[in-house]
Amino acid sequence: MSGIDGITDFDALRQAMADNYDQPEGPARNARAEQLLTAAEKLGIPLAVIEALGHQLKVYNYSSEKDKMFVPFARLLRMWDERPEDFDEYEIHSLHWVFKWMSAGMLDQPHIPLASIQKWLGEMEHRYRLAGHSERAVRSAEFSVAAHLGDLDRAERAYAAWLAADRDTMADCHACELHGQGWWRAQRGSDAEALELWGPVLEGEYSCAHEPHTVLASSLVPLLRLGRVDEARAHHLRGFRLVRAMESMRGAYADHVEFCALSGNEARALELLAERPAYFTDSGDPRSKLDFMAVVALLMDRLTSLGLGDQTVPGPAGRTWTARDLAAHARGEALSLAARFDARNDTSYVSARARSRMNQPALVDRLPLGVRSSRPAPTAHAPRPPAVTEPATEPDLPALLTEARRLSDSRSPDAVEAWAAVSRAAEGHELDARDRAEIADHAAMGFGPDGIELFHQAAELYAEADDPGEALAARARAAYVLALTGESEEALTAVSELYERALALFAEGGTGVSQTASVLVGRARVLMHRVDGDADAGESAGTPEGDVVGAAEAAARELLALAEPHVGDVRLASRAAEAHAMLGELAARSGDAEQAAELLGRAVETYVSAGLPWFAVEHEARLAGIALHLGDAEAAERAARAALEHGALHMEAPGHAQLHLQLAEILGGTGQFGPAAQHALEAAHWADEAGQSATLGAWARHQLGGFLVRQGRWAEAAEILESALPDLTTDMHGDGAIVQTQWWLGDCLTELGDHREAAERWLQAADIARHWSEQRDHAMLAHLAAEALGHAGLPTQADQAYARAGDLWRELGNVHGLVRSLRARAWAAARTEAGLDGARELMAAAVRECEVAIQDVPVASDSPEDEGVQLRLVAELGHTYRQFGDLVARSVPDDAEEASARASYEEALTHVTQAISVFASLGDEVLEVRTGAELAAGWLEADLHRPAAAMARARAVLSAYAGIDGETAEARCAEAENMLKLTGASSEG
Repeated sequence: MSGIDGITDFDALRQAMADNYDQPEGPARNARAEQLLTAAEKLGIPLAVIEALGHQLKVYNYSSEKDKMFVPFARLLRMWDERPEDFDEYEIHSLHWVFKWMSAGMLDQPHIPLASIQKWLGEMEHRYRLAGHSERAVRSAEFSVAAHLGDLDRAERAYAAWLAADRDTMADCHACELHGQGWWRAQRGSDAEALELWGPVLEGEYSCAHEPHTVLASSLVPLLRLGRVDEARAHHLRGFRLVRAMESMRGAYADHVEFCALSGNEARALELLAERPAYFTDSGDPRSKLDFMAVVALLMDRLTSLGLGDQTVPGPAGRTWTARDLAAHARGEALSLAARFDARNDTSYVSARARSRMNQPALVDRLPLGVRSSRPAPTAHAPRPPAVTEPATEPDLPALLTEARRLSDSRSPDAVEAWAAVSRAAEGHELDARDRAEIADHAAMGFGPDGIELFHQAAELYAEADDPGEALAARARAAYVLALTGESEEALTAVSELYERALALFAEGGTGVSQTASVLVGRARVLMHRVDGDADAGESAGTPEGDVVGAAEAAARELLALAEPHVGDVRLASRAAEAHAMLGELAARSGDAEQAAELLGRAVETYVSAGLPWFAVEHEARLAGIALHLGDAEAAERAARAALEHGALHMEAPGHAQLHLQLAEILGGTGQFGPAAQHALEAAHWADEAGQSATLGAWARHQLGGFLVRQGRWAEAAEILESALPDLTTDMHGDGAIVQTQWWLGDCLTELGDHREAAERWLQAADIARHWSEQRDHAMLAHLAAEALGHAGLPTQADQAYARAGDLWRELGNVHGLVRSLRARAWAAARTEAGLDGARELMAAAVRECEVAIQDVPVASDSPEDEGVQLRLVAELGHTYRQFGDLVARSVPDDAEEASARASYEEALTHVTQAISVFASLGDEVLEVRTGAELAAGWLEADLHRPAAAMARARAVLSAYAGIDGETAEARCAEAENMLKLTGASSEG
């Protein structure tokens, strides 16, 4: 790409311009276009200069240096006026086409007077009329001017005239026109109408080099305003992928930043700003800079309002920016630019629109996107919210005590905080021993291992309050926490003593059922913890009561026997439910899944009936897993949904993430990929909120990407999978997850047309899979990478990858994979130095592999499996012969001598005829491929000037489909009739 000395003729110049246009947008491409204009001028060919000026104009228009395009256009127009005969038909069309760019470009430059723009519209109209073009493009340009000025009446008239005028070769493409029409409807407050207009572009009916890029961007805020948040999310993921690398699309890029700022995705918006630092300063397109700086101000004001004004943010190079500083800078820049436009236009319309955009309120508090993200954290110096003025009177301590006891008696998760409020309010007050005991008891529940001493303090206070049963219960709670710290032996000794004392006290009438049950549940928990510990250690330890499992089961049953008769008491109902859950867990450990499901179901039912659904969540999640193990997907889904419902108000973020992910996997397993994706999305969001983006969040994104792939939502899936990949590790997620993510990503990129990157993804996955004992995935990935390399126009690299895949297929004994890799290599070889001879060798090798494999199938075998293997191999042989013939026929160059071409067609016909014979041996099961080969042979007969033979083959196809309906039959018969018509005419001639 450097230098112009190698450009010595017009063809070389044209190739250099084509190569340059394929480069990324930006100053480097523009600079090269300037060099190519110099080279064109040295050729002394007027058309070369015209084409080079057109190329320069085009790259300027699609860059951040739009202001440079006026000079080459002025020169082109002067050349046209002086010597129109120097322009060919294409350049005449191009010259008139870029009149539209000049009109839009002038609007974007506030230093160009309005009178000049209006004069230019008249010039455009005059020249279009002289050239015989419709008014459609002129009225579209007039509409753009009026809409920019805020002259709404004129804009509506021009809009109507634009739509009424005939479409011709000067009209913008359908996709671009629909974008402009929908944009105007959205500006006029008709979001639903705008989206209806954009529908054909969004659905892929119309597209161009910059659509659906801008339609996707323009649709984001209208979708949020309409509450269609799922579509907005999808359009952001799909659309941002399209505009990310296109320097000229700063306006569309700004729409994506705006969407993030208005949907609670401030962190994502900051990432977008960091990707494009030049957008803060590029001055060649002032109008898109105004749009960009306006949404930067919007975002920074949003961050400041969240208490993040002192957070460091991406901004213009040369200094460190805080959100507060950048908000002021961006607002100033936007309003300064708007003022320049308004001064030029003699209105205040642009400034009013800029202020309106900067001052928009958030439309959605939090819209999960699936890509890794989390809310920005307030800095240490972030301003605190205004303090609430405390009432003059002291808190009502008796009322707080009453409420705390009510919550405790109802086993509410809010009880701990209620007692904390009592503790704060009680400072400076004298409380009796019972009150102080309950404060200490509930405080201990929130301290984990550090709460053991507090439990013992509570026990002493309960004893002082003459409640020995509650004192024993508090010590039992301490024993369980002790077990959780790893001191299970000491905990079991302590709780066993408490158990004996509680039973004796209960027998004497010295305590009640509830206190006794609290001691029994503490003992049962310690024993269950021992069971878990022994299972984790892979060993079984004995206890004075017998084996650990037996002791735990006996303790749970004893607890159940005590509590179950009293389930009318909420506290005892919770004990009975917990006993059922313990017995269910023990049944699951013993392998009795059905009994486990029944017992866990009883636990859940008891909790819910007692008004304690939040305690059922853990067991419902467990029940979902067991139901799935038993093959009852419906029960698993019901249990997982119930867990989410029951835990909604009280679960922490990690719990939400785990439950949503569990439900996503259940739904995905039954093919409900849409709902599964929604729950995987929620799981990723909650994992981010929990600070587990790199662990649980990465797995959720991996799953989400897979569900989107299964729905064919390729662009969204690619964004999600690329976001997940950096966090997936072998230690945490397994190398299988990494390979699968790369595999899916390769599928997405292939569908999006990025074959080279797809090949890279598949090769990276294959490099991991090559270490696996089972090599089928390795072979498949190598084969896919080879296909992608071929589609990317890299035949040499494709051949290497196919050779690697072929070796693997051979080692695996997979003849079909081996044969297909050989055939693919043959096609690739025909486009390399190996040429047709090398391709023939590879196709012949594929034939041999099929023939050998067919011979190796036992001849006398009555096994249906062996028969199926043979039939598939015979079909593979037929396909190989057919491709062999096609390869030879397509290798005949257009300028081949008649004798050489005839020899190649004869050879091709031989192979295709062999394919027909092979397919015929398989009967009507392969009618479609046999008739396809028959028609191919007919066309070869025609190329060999044997019309009678060609017509015979056509009639054979018509006969084969006699009485058969369907799309394939119709297409085959139509082709056969066409062959009869053409070859019959040739014969008569």
